[in-house]
Amino acid sequence: MQINIKGELVSLEEPQVMGILNITPDSFYDGGFHKNEKQILNQVEKMLTEGASFIDIGAYSSRPDANDVDVEEEQKRLLPFLKKIRKEFPKTFLSIDTFRSDVAHASLEEGADIINDILGGQLDEKMFSVVAKFGVPYIMMHMRGTPKTMQKQTEYDNLIVDIRHYFSERISLANKAGIKDIILDPGFGFAKTRTQNFELLRNLNSLNIFELPLLVGVSRKSMIYKTLGCEAIEALNGTTALNMFSLQQGSKILRVHDVKEAVETVELYKELSK
Repeated sequence: MQINIKGELVSLEEPQVMGILNITPDSFYDGGFHKNEKQILNQVEKMLTEGASFIDIGAYSSRPDANDVDVEEEQKRLLPFLKKIRKEFPKTFLSIDTFRSDVAHASLEEGADIINDILGGQLDEKMFSVVAKFGVPYIMMHMRGTPKTMQKQTEYDNLIVDIRHYFSERISLANKAGIKDIILDPGFGFAKTRTQNFELLRNLNSLNIFELPLLVGVSRKSMIYKTLGCEAIEALNGTTALNMFSLQQGSKILRVHDVKEAVETVELYKELSK
């Protein structure tokens, strides 16, 4: 299993780690942590040193009830730092977390390598054509509604069947648009209750039917800290536990805030899998 990033074939036979870089003031865990160029570049260097294969940069908070920002504001937050990161770390694979085609287009022109779309192209009909034009990998997440409305859209006929149907439909449309490398993100915490998140995780391997790489992002999410009765800042141990389970279910990319611990989890998983 591999993806093509600008002509370079990147193997996902062994699981990889994607480090999260939020440059937003209101993300649920690290909002406002990285405010200036020095802090951001230091964080990127730290994640790469700890073993991240990808850096996922987001300038729009997708936490429940997050405030909406317009395209101009998202680009204003994102593009200057993207340019600096690209210049400082020219060989690093940079993913852009956006559901807007204009932001995706501008980011890809500045050297981004992957688009990570929490809405799977549902709210921007131009997204698929932009990704296809640049020929980059596309992370397609399952979600209903928007960050503002998603927690009111948690009723399913059958959670797993409905998610599989969603991916089947969206993959077909993306392929028809010319997108060749697709990564699936089941969307933990997006339009799903805590109970549904655990049901999805227990059945994660059912998504392997698509024979596409699976990305799992449970890092410090409420499904962990609400279950444990703690706060997000105390949810690292729980994150590690669920990351190991997701690897056993076939996940190929762990999207995390804490790269070192995730890399160690992958190493232990590899040893167990021999």
